[in-house]
Amino acid sequence: MPMFTWLIQLYAVALKEIRHIVRDKRMMGLLLIAPVIQLGLFGLAVDFDVDRVPTVVVDHDQTEVSRQHLRQVLADGTLLLVQVASSDAQALQAIDVGDVAAALVVPAGFSAAIARGGVAHLQIVVDGTDPNRGSIAAAAVVRYAGAQTQVSVQTVSSAPRFAGVQLLPRVLHNPRLKSAIYMVPGIIALLLLIVTVVVMAMGLARERETGTLEQVLVTPMPSLVLMVGKLLPYVFIGLFDLALALAVASYLFNVPMQGPLSVVVLGTTAYLICTLGVGLLISTISRTQQQAFIGGLLFLMPALLLSGVMTPLWGVPDWLLPLTKINPVKYYVEIVRGVLLRGSNFHDVRGQLTALFTIGTSVLGFAAWRFQRTLG
Repeated sequence: MPMFTWLIQLYAVALKEIRHIVRDKRMMGLLLIAPVIQLGLFGLAVDFDVDRVPTVVVDHDQTEVSRQHLRQVLADGTLLLVQVASSDAQALQAIDVGDVAAALVVPAGFSAAIARGGVAHLQIVVDGTDPNRGSIAAAAVVRYAGAQTQVSVQTVSSAPRFAGVQLLPRVLHNPRLKSAIYMVPGIIALLLLIVTVVVMAMGLARERETGTLEQVLVTPMPSLVLMVGKLLPYVFIGLFDLALALAVASYLFNVPMQGPLSVVVLGTTAYLICTLGVGLLISTISRTQQQAFIGGLLFLMPALLLSGVMTPLWGVPDWLLPLTKINPVKYYVEIVRGVLLRGSNFHDVRGQLTALFTIGTSVLGFAAWRFQRTLG
């Protein structure tokens, strides 16, 4: 009989929370519409694909052969010719003032070296203030020289390529190396983090401010039932947002769905247990919505930076690496990327699932203890 009573009470609290969310148009927009818009904007804006790098050309050879090779180097679109300089100093000056990001130099005697069967050299000078763009610009020239039999390239970061050696790369899972396919799974984790941690924490803090929470407490209802009833709607909202995000990822960004989506749903459920536990914990130490919002941001930024969403974790200092082991965002991103891009199954990601459920039950258990003490 008590179990039946608790189920009725749980249903009543969850229904009350759903009605409160549905009646608040701003909340509905934040939970259901904003994630889709943000996913589209982030997926389009966060683009690591580099092309049309502004380039200055210095042709000391001034022959038809040198001009032909320059046209071929520039043909793939990675480098964009914006200026022709007459000297090396003028080209370096263009880099220093920021007019260009790369300088392509053809030395004198380029065509003569090719005519006598020797090796002709190209030089690429890149602006290192943007390492990603600089390395890709240099790689484009190195790639061109590697396809030639008598041309090698000199850069500050790459050794010369020798005649007769050709590299035939094969790229798995993302053959076109599109940034969106890599970034969108991470953005899904970020959006669920915002919806659950920040919104959940602010929602409970708002009820504490307005006195609604105290009114509910006068009812003969266990605090555990009250807590679970308030968490359940956000679990369903998170799963619904996941479905919307996967649809947008598939149709707008052509993100493949290689593995079983049931594993993604299971991983998302474990991830939501973690994030809702964090949101509940933040709400127990916050007295106002502003405090809850700041607390959510203080958790969100380190969790994002230490997750591998934006940058690989091998660049993280050694003393920060232990924190990545307790970061639920890291494990969830590995699950989503593994299942969607590499076709991972349950067996492949069982370690990440175990970590998420362990972190989630620990955080949620501590948050529940804090919640009961706060209500008491």
